[in-house]
Amino acid sequence: MTLWLLPLLPICAGVIIAAMGDRPRAWLATLAVAILGATLILALLAGAQGWSATLVWSDTIQLSAALTPISAAIGVLVPAIALAVTFHAARHEHTQGIGRLIGLMILFTGGMELVVVADDLLTLLIGWELIGACSWALIAHKWRDIENPRSGLYAFVMTRLGDLGLFAAVMALFAATGSFNFAGIATLEGPLQWVVAYGILISAASKAGQVPFSPWLFRAMAGPSSVSALLHAATLVAAGAYILARLQPSLALAPGFGATAITIGLSTALAGGITGVLQNHAKRLLAASTSAQLGFMFVAVGAGYPVVAALHLIAHATFKAPLFLSAGLAGEGVGTYRLDRMRLGKAMPLLGVLSAVAAMGLAGIPATGGGWSKEEIVKAAEHIDVWLALAVMLGGALSAAYATRFQLLVFGRCSEDEREIARPGWGEILGIAALVAMTLGLSLLWFSPLAKAAAAALGSTLPHGSALALGLSLTFLAAGVAGGLYLVRHFPKLGAQGASASASDWLGLPGLIDLAVVRPVDALARAAAWVDDHILDAGPRGVAALARSGSAIIAAADNQVVDQGIRRTAAFADWLARVSDRFGEAVSDGIPEGTARLTGMIGRDLRRLQTGLSHHYYAYIIGGVFAVLAILAAGA
Repeated sequence: MTLWLLPLLPICAGVIIAAMGDRPRAWLATLAVAILGATLILALLAGAQGWSATLVWSDTIQLSAALTPISAAIGVLVPAIALAVTFHAARHEHTQGIGRLIGLMILFTGGMELVVVADDLLTLLIGWELIGACSWALIAHKWRDIENPRSGLYAFVMTRLGDLGLFAAVMALFAATGSFNFAGIATLEGPLQWVVAYGILISAASKAGQVPFSPWLFRAMAGPSSVSALLHAATLVAAGAYILARLQPSLALAPGFGATAITIGLSTALAGGITGVLQNHAKRLLAASTSAQLGFMFVAVGAGYPVVAALHLIAHATFKAPLFLSAGLAGEGVGTYRLDRMRLGKAMPLLGVLSAVAAMGLAGIPATGGGWSKEEIVKAAEHIDVWLALAVMLGGALSAAYATRFQLLVFGRCSEDEREIARPGWGEILGIAALVAMTLGLSLLWFSPLAKAAAAALGSTLPHGSALALGLSLTFLAAGVAGGLYLVRHFPKLGAQGASASASDWLGLPGLIDLAVVRPVDALARAAAWVDDHILDAGPRGVAALARSGSAIIAAADNQVVDQGIRRTAAFADWLARVSDRFGEAVSDGIPEGTARLTGMIGRDLRRLQTGLSHHYYAYIIGGVFAVLAILAAGA
């Protein structure tokens, strides 16, 4: 059976549902569960049976799909997360435009599945572009607010800038091998190897919200919370980490690739951690944490452990999606996403418990799946350098701090809370509960034999770490939790105003981008426009002026020469008409009348010759004969 069914089912179904428009919530929820459930079953069958597929476009171009152990695992993860998130969206999001929203979310899932099954750069590029377009449409879903389309465009342009790297990689690979297949990457050498490896790395970094592309994740918060959950947990952002884990064995052959990936990931993990700690906006805190957690995955890939990165990607998806959905319910409940105005533990106790489980995974608390995968990344970093391991531990402490702040400020209790806030319904809670159940299931990875079996199923082994490193990591973790508690108690409005508010916007990175990129490019565009208007257009304007002068001269000549000739010709014709009117009738009538009189005279003279006497006729004949002889004699 062809592997193309896995992405095509949600892609086609999503387009149809989006085109159908709004429908009842129950109808959309049932349809979404059916489609994504069928996609999940296909993913399980494809992974178990090793499906593959090829589509030949021409003798030199073909699309191919195949599953490696890592891609098979992510292929199952994507529809599993999407099913719960899309069901929540169908039960919770505003009814206006909900049909389009659900259809686009299903289409988004199909695009990500195409990225997962791709076995060549051309197929990957098609899926890459599809999820980019879907993210723009979903972020700008509430388009009646002009800021939402602007935010969608900002995110789209920022990620598209990074996508130039993937386009360069596609062209370089084809130029070197005559094919787009992933297998050809390992055969490259020299400059083209650099172009392919670093082009893919840059493109992955832009999708994953790594420095310097991180600010677009904040603008993406303009979309509904369900969109944020799907985008951060299982689709667009996850695609960046996935493709690096999928291609790591080939990309690592490029000189300096591992060190560069570690540098990008670690700098993002630390910057994202600080930004998350300073945030006073619930969804932006989670967005910063996404960049930081994806940064850990980049570190694992750079250290040579793509399976650890994939396992952390799976764990991250199971706790990040319910956190975004919980934040959405809390923010809509109080009418704001400001952390210092929430504390909904009393109003939403069940949601608070579910969020606490997910927040512990984000913090890296032992016995959670997120805690296990974070410790594996520390071990992978320790294999490179102890200082790198310590830096990862510091990033883990920041994770614990912002996760603690999030949970206590969003779902902490307020003793004097008299607000009347509606509790979420069962349909809104069910999807979150399913995701939290997945988070709890991953806690089994702390059981060593099961963890080793999971790594073996993904085609690798786990790194070995020292007991000292584990102890230090847990110490950093405890310090992070304590720091989060301290900030909640003493600085509950941290990030709401002043220097902390400015620093919470990615430590001033958007301003730096505006200063170093946007303004110079805008100035260059203005200069190019001036050159175009005043220099390049000078030639056409001169030709136009010359043409206008020439036309004026021709018009004057036309008026004074051509028109004068026409006027004189008309005057001559008028004179001739008058003359003809005076003499023409006499001349024209006199010619036929004179001819008639002359003919009559000749006829009368000829009748005189006809006397009727024969001797007259003989005389005429003899006279004619003598006349002929005379003529002949004269001619001789």
